[in-house]
Amino acid sequence: MARFLKYGITTGATAAAAAKAATTAIVKEPVDRVVIPTPIGLRFEVPVKSSRKISADTAEAVVVKDAGQDIDATDKMEITATVKLTSDGKITVKSGEGIGTVTKAGLQVPIGEGAINPTPKAMITEAVKEALPQGRGAEVTISAPEGANIAKKTTNAKLGVKGGISILGTTGVVKPLSLEACRRSLVPQIDVAIARGYKRILYVPGNIGERIAKEKFGVPEDAIVQTGDFVGYMLDKAVEKGVKEIIVLGHSGKLVKVAARLFNTHHKVGDARNEVVASYAGAAGANQKTIRELLKANTTDEATEILRQVNLIEPTYDLIAERVHKQVSDRVENKITISVVIVAMDGRVLGMDQNARSNKPWQNLT
Repeated sequence: MARFLKYGITTGATAAAAAKAATTAIVKEPVDRVVIPTPIGLRFEVPVKSSRKISADTAEAVVVKDAGQDIDATDKMEITATVKLTSDGKITVKSGEGIGTVTKAGLQVPIGEGAINPTPKAMITEAVKEALPQGRGAEVTISAPEGANIAKKTTNAKLGVKGGISILGTTGVVKPLSLEACRRSLVPQIDVAIARGYKRILYVPGNIGERIAKEKFGVPEDAIVQTGDFVGYMLDKAVEKGVKEIIVLGHSGKLVKVAARLFNTHHKVGDARNEVVASYAGAAGANQKTIRELLKANTTDEATEILRQVNLIEPTYDLIAERVHKQVSDRVENKITISVVIVAMDGRVLGMDQNARSNKPWQNLT
């Protein structure tokens, strides 16, 4: 039997619904639902938790974000819109409590402004316009009382959005369990690094790699891009954006997969860690007994310990790093200069490709 997953709405659509509900409460009466336009031409009916008139020309409405069956930190968050009518015919959209402030270049919103992206801002404007009387304007303030706490569960701080959430969305729709949404959320890191002037960018799979890059190599945070499991996708985006040099640095457990041309490193997609380590250990001089032990290892950390006992850590991981270099260079069609550094959980360097060993590119990222 087919399983149909429930779609949700973006924070942008949620804010637009709250803004229209507040406007309607001023010019007509409080409502418990509104219909809003979206950039994809569909119109959504959105439930309104509350709406109330504060004065003759001001009202407030609250809408609860519904992410459907997507995994979303902002699901069930309340977004509030306060609307004040004006006589100038203009609609302005401002950020209030719980909406982050942009502190780094490279995002869609200028530094110093509230993190309400252009498409959501346009959605809010269009929704309010539908409810406004002829010739009237409105000042709209969007807030999220729990925004500062919820933002701690997102990558906002790393991207340069401080103090709250972002109002996002390009369609108004949240697709359930969307891998595409996960991948797109990683891309602004590249934009921030470019905007900060970094000629070389350091790619890491996740938090372990980022921690090691900062603590052991002294890499600035804005030069570090987390790829998650989507290594291939993030390499493709780097090519699109004109990046010229990338240092790939990560724990052996992730990077040995790339050596096997697995550019999505999630364990459900594929796993050739033991086979990669064992085969390159063999090429580095391991005997059959060691190779058999490597094939049975539970983790790459255990495999590294096996290699340590036979003095083959560096020869093996250097070969693997060269293979990662080849696979990544092929993926980017040699349009980006690649260096590779493979590390252990504690930050020890296990192996490097020739570029990294000779040039130490992390020492001069600007």
